[in-house]
Amino acid sequence: MPIPDYQTLMLPLLRLAGDAQEHRFRDAVEQLAVEFGISDEERSAMLPSGTAPLFDNRVGWARTYLKQAALIESRKRGVFRITPTGAELLSKNPSPLLSHNLSLP
Repeated sequence: MPIPDYQTLMLPLLRLAGDAQEHRFRDAVEQLAVEFGISDEERSAMLPSGTAPLFDNRVGWARTYLKQAALIESRKRGVFRITPTGAELLSKNPSPLLSHNLSLP
């Protein structure tokens, strides 16, 4: 399976945060890698610049856009949790296609 793009990762990342607990970004990357069946070889694939692992970078962009949409918040470095707006959206059981259509501020 190819490494998913950040849009594909947005809804699973929001669902992961849906328990209203604080989550460490590193733990979220690991959980999503398992959920998507990302192999060790795929996990070691780097960005063309060689500065970061591709999968980690894409999860990072998913987190960034969820934060910009006020669906998650970071209360301290490397830690995030769902916002009331994010919880309300999740309660509506959104389609994965929603990730591609989020309107950002």
